[in-house]
Amino acid sequence: MTDEALVDRMTLPRPDVTVADAEEILLAHYSLSGMLSELGSQQDRNYRVDSDRGRYVLKICHAAYEARELEAQNAALHHLRSRQDAPRVPKVIATNDGREIVVLTVRGRGYQVRLLEYLEGQRLTEMRYLAPASVAALGALCARLAQALADFDHPGLDRSLQWDLRRAGPVAVQLLSAITDSAARDRIAKTMVMAVRRIQPLAPSLRLQAVHHDVTGDNVVGHRDAHGRVIPDGVIDFGDIIRGWLVGDLAVTCASLLQQANGDPFHILPAVTAYQAIYPLSDVELKALWPLIVARAVILVASSEQQMSIDPDNDYVRSNLDRERAIFNTVMSVPFELMEAAILKAAGADVAAPSASAWLPLLPNIDLSTIAYVDLGVRSAHFSAGNWLNADMDWRLLARAATENGTAATRYGEYRLSRAALGNTRAQATFALHVDICLAAGSAVAAPFAGRIGWKDQHLTLTDDSMTLHLDGLNPLVEDGAMLAAGDPLGSVFGEASSLGGLRLQLCSVAGLEPPLFAMPREAAAWSVLCPSPSSLLSPGADAPQPETTELLVRRRTHLAGAQKNYYAAPPQIERGWREHLFDVEGRAYLDMVNNVTILGHGHPRLAAAISAQWLRLNTNSRFHYAAIAEFSERLAALAPDGLDAVFLVNSGSEANDLAIRLAQAHSGARNMLCLLEAYHGWSAASEAVSTSIADNPLALTTRPDWVHAAVSPNTYRGAFRGPDTAASYLATVKPMLETIDAGGQGLAGFICESVYGNAGGIPLPEGYLKEIYAEVRARGGLCIADEVQVGYGRLGHYFWGFEQQGVVPDIITIAKGMGNGHPLGAVITRREIARSLEKEGPFFSSTGGSPVSCVAGMTVLDIMAEEKLQENARTVGDHLKARLAALIDRHPIAGAVHGMGLYLGLEFVRDRTTLEPATEETAAICDRLLELGIIMQPTGDHQNVLKIKPPLCLSIESADFFADMLEKVLQEGW
Repeated sequence: MTDEALVDRMTLPRPDVTVADAEEILLAHYSLSGMLSELGSQQDRNYRVDSDRGRYVLKICHAAYEARELEAQNAALHHLRSRQDAPRVPKVIATNDGREIVVLTVRGRGYQVRLLEYLEGQRLTEMRYLAPASVAALGALCARLAQALADFDHPGLDRSLQWDLRRAGPVAVQLLSAITDSAARDRIAKTMVMAVRRIQPLAPSLRLQAVHHDVTGDNVVGHRDAHGRVIPDGVIDFGDIIRGWLVGDLAVTCASLLQQANGDPFHILPAVTAYQAIYPLSDVELKALWPLIVARAVILVASSEQQMSIDPDNDYVRSNLDRERAIFNTVMSVPFELMEAAILKAAGADVAAPSASAWLPLLPNIDLSTIAYVDLGVRSAHFSAGNWLNADMDWRLLARAATENGTAATRYGEYRLSRAALGNTRAQATFALHVDICLAAGSAVAAPFAGRIGWKDQHLTLTDDSMTLHLDGLNPLVEDGAMLAAGDPLGSVFGEASSLGGLRLQLCSVAGLEPPLFAMPREAAAWSVLCPSPSSLLSPGADAPQPETTELLVRRRTHLAGAQKNYYAAPPQIERGWREHLFDVEGRAYLDMVNNVTILGHGHPRLAAAISAQWLRLNTNSRFHYAAIAEFSERLAALAPDGLDAVFLVNSGSEANDLAIRLAQAHSGARNMLCLLEAYHGWSAASEAVSTSIADNPLALTTRPDWVHAAVSPNTYRGAFRGPDTAASYLATVKPMLETIDAGGQGLAGFICESVYGNAGGIPLPEGYLKEIYAEVRARGGLCIADEVQVGYGRLGHYFWGFEQQGVVPDIITIAKGMGNGHPLGAVITRREIARSLEKEGPFFSSTGGSPVSCVAGMTVLDIMAEEKLQENARTVGDHLKARLAALIDRHPIAGAVHGMGLYLGLEFVRDRTTLEPATEETAAICDRLLELGIIMQPTGDHQNVLKIKPPLCLSIESADFFADMLEKVLQEGW
């Protein structure tokens, strides 16, 4: 085809074939009728056909396309359907007389018609968010398709096509003439010129083969995996198949992914990694990939702009234009060199760093071995109580170190805690690509290598053929444009005599680029290629050590018993906390919405100081006589209802519940215990025996000892009886069990349950349930144990104890978790006569339960809770958050119900609100997506389909709104 013919074809509108015309074609040539609906297309006309014989796609294209081009498409479909390793593709449907292509005329215009099987599945363009797993799956699909086409050949592959990236430059020139906005036209043209300049020297080494050349979200369909993510597995519309650059095929796919990248070009990297694992590209092809993606972005925008001028009623093109502009803006947001480095690293290729071995000293009069390097990372001992949030904190610490030492510097490659912004959906730029030095003003600075000087706005650059040195804080002795030899003076550190000055230095291998001072963690490896460490100019080895998150996880799993699991399959390495926030080693801030252990919030300075002071004075076991144990036990007894005045101090909730069961058995003289299904009470022998949650122990329902009797779960949302007024119905299911125990003649020791169904997701018990069941238990001489480990201690906001909501008083209260704010501390509160029952079996002792440090920790927690009004905050913020979560139910079918109160809430996800089928896998995926957005969240309940919302009680309204907003975002966009 001549270039003139290609230009003519580029200006064609869609075929003028109406639904009525299409119905006639179907009936005449395929004996097919049905309901027709138009599918989007740029220059073809496509109709989906829903008939009694199945679903099909009627494809109508202009006669300007050569017959062999359509024959090549059909041949490719036949080829792929014969390959077991190929993706799903449509079947070609022949006409009544056996033809696969029909040539006909409609209103005087010639068209070519084909009928294909409709390939079922969901298109990726229908998804507002693509998880990394879906992105990787699309890259793998593209690789499998290209691999399957590697041995396919057909004369129709050699065609002139505007989408052929080998012709991107000339095609762009033609298309740009249709763009009337001169500024936009010039920007697009300049971008294409930059891309073509990078592609041209690589072009001779790029492999050619048959490629689909349009593996995009529009032309790919997939299935939803168990987590509700769309995994592409089928390819449709082979209209752009050509003999073209293999890497160009991947470039088209990556460009399409950028429409769902939210402006982040690194979004494509999982696709590159997955492609490379299946059908590896050479280093030259990998270097060509980003310029080809840029070229594709230019062609997309220019083509749509032109098509709109030709066919203004084409809604398909109009809807695509905004997305294509977003793709273009994304590719323009980063330097070519950065994405080349990122792609090479994602593909596992080596990226050579420039050598600096021959450079001379930058600071010729400074003894480099005396420089003090200041730790400004996440684990730095300089930081506490949120002081890193103060403005200029890093510089203050640097200046202090310089005052003490003479010269001090920051570290290249450090993830700075001061850069970790709270309440952000993205990781912040925390990775330092530069070094700041605090030293005596007037210190001499010399050129480490020969180069040309640049001087602008107090910023000096020294540039040679491979590197640019950027300097700030200099009093220069050189002029703009001057050529210097290595060792020549550059100037001196700015500042008054006898004072300290600051010098900022950074290296960059891209001439003319003003690099950022910090990089986002996922971009750090690529930016490190462009901006290598300047440690060769200072002290070799002075860079910050890099996190060993993966290696540490391997070590953990090697030596820590496997039953001790992580949150998340690939957990972030958390090394700091502050209030309701957690920080990983890369400086990413997360909102902690699940950590009910730290009831005050993380890193509380007053608690840390109290524990430290007591530890320095005394820490021993509770058999010694000291004030703290008397004071703390007195305060705990005062929190309990009248009559519950005997306190045991232990280390955990498991121990507290274990002891409570032992107390009940000792006091009653019986062994049988009544508990509830779906419950969790701990890991010790006795507390695990009454734990029936199959989420915590899949064998729970078949391995209970004979003295444990688990009653029907009074789950008012999905249980046998639903709603608040079901106490009598649930009690009726317990009575036969009690009668069986009575008939056995061995008595009933007691009943244990959470006062609010915490492990099931914060579900309230039916109104009056505890009052009735407590009465039945006590009538048989048993004791009633309220497990308040999760739900009590002010967390409910409206009540200090969960049992208050039911209007009952238990015989034994167990507490732990929040009472020590993370310090191992638990307690049992009961009546004195019950406590004395245990003395018949000997004295009770816990080595560290009730130690001086533990008691001081517990009292300090109570003091802070009162002074900071944390129970009131739990009520106010909890009510606000519950209302926000309840509003989600009206907008998102997956949101079934909100349980709980205060800051113990549960949002339950279901696939069907009638059957209440639990959305287990979706809940796990939602938690993963929330982690991406900066929120720590985990599922709970037997079906693991309830969000376990139990943050520190200092949670602010702003943080609660951030959580609700991000949850809304996930439910709207997908996971």
